[in-house]
Amino acid sequence: MPRKKKKTAEKAGDKRSVGTASARPDLDALTVRSIESTASAIHGAVIKGRKPDLKFPVRSLSNVSYQPKKGYFEIGRSRKMRTLTYNTAKGFAQTLKLMALSKEMVQTQDFATKRDAYYQSKNWGSAKFSEQTESDAVMDDIEAMFALHGVSREQLRFYPEEHGGAVSGELIVVDKDRETGEDLRIDCTKFGSGAYTIPHSGEHLRFETDAKFILVIETGGMFQRLATHKYWRKAGCILVSMGGVPTRATRRFIRRLADEKNIPVYAFVDCDPYGISNIYRTLKVGSGNAAHINQFFCVPQASFLGVAPQDILDFKLEDATHKLGEVDVKRARDALKNDPFFKHHKKWRKAIEQLLKMGVRAEQQALAKWGLNFVMDEYLPHKLANTRSFLP
Repeated sequence: MPRKKKKTAEKAGDKRSVGTASARPDLDALTVRSIESTASAIHGAVIKGRKPDLKFPVRSLSNVSYQPKKGYFEIGRSRKMRTLTYNTAKGFAQTLKLMALSKEMVQTQDFATKRDAYYQSKNWGSAKFSEQTESDAVMDDIEAMFALHGVSREQLRFYPEEHGGAVSGELIVVDKDRETGEDLRIDCTKFGSGAYTIPHSGEHLRFETDAKFILVIETGGMFQRLATHKYWRKAGCILVSMGGVPTRATRRFIRRLADEKNIPVYAFVDCDPYGISNIYRTLKVGSGNAAHINQFFCVPQASFLGVAPQDILDFKLEDATHKLGEVDVKRARDALKNDPFFKHHKKWRKAIEQLLKMGVRAEQQALAKWGLNFVMDEYLPHKLANTRSFLP
């Protein structure tokens, strides 16, 4: 059973994000001020007879920089401008209507999914969206614009449809009863054959744990094996299933938990270019398309436990591998050539080059070659005995 431990504040690098329910009023005020300030600037320009405009960060890998001290992909200075003209009038109206909806939801403590927002627009007359792809695009622009003020999409009260990952192990999550405001203590060791599901927004959550580390796992099958056999008890850890590329909610949950409790995060994913350059890289430093929110949603303290290319040799998995496909090779070479994270870290360049030379990939489940529970009995204890050797 996890014992109660005094909560610590979030690290200085995350000051602009909210950590607990008590900080929510300040964040709500910041969100409303940001919306009103943007709307006032547009109104002021119109009153003065000028064409108002909106500026949005360019969201691409070409407009990010990676600085190890900050630990995440940071948005660059490139901006795109949208000026109010005859052709952009509808887009401006839709942007302002979504901003108004956001302000209303903040003030009424409500929320909308992306699908809800799309259907809400059907009552906006000529400003309504024809397809959800249109409303999603405008919402992405709004998020990028307000992220420069330290406000994320969840803080604007637009929630993603997908839920977060699954959690099992030495952790008590303190939630709130929406009706009574009373604390709800959720013990992640008490879900039987199931697991706690991370909510789409967890800014109000508090944590109690004595865990030594957080083990984030790519596949649901591997998570289920470790959770079912209560590996978390043996290792004194918290297990989190990413289910592929981790959702925003999953990344934010891991980040807040690791920051507040000052515990390391180890990633356990497949040994292939996708697991390395998409799943792990997104968890640790974020992505180019989402550079405007990486400061909130990446986990800079994460390190790569495995499966590493060298593990294929060390654990004699050569006959349990699969040949790299053309898309795998292209993804690996692209990471070496264009990705600021891999270009910075010599160890990662060496590992990816080794994988390309071997010409194979290995799944987590390949370790079952030596027995269904080999991963728990041998592989993880061996790796965890030398965490300093983990890839950055």
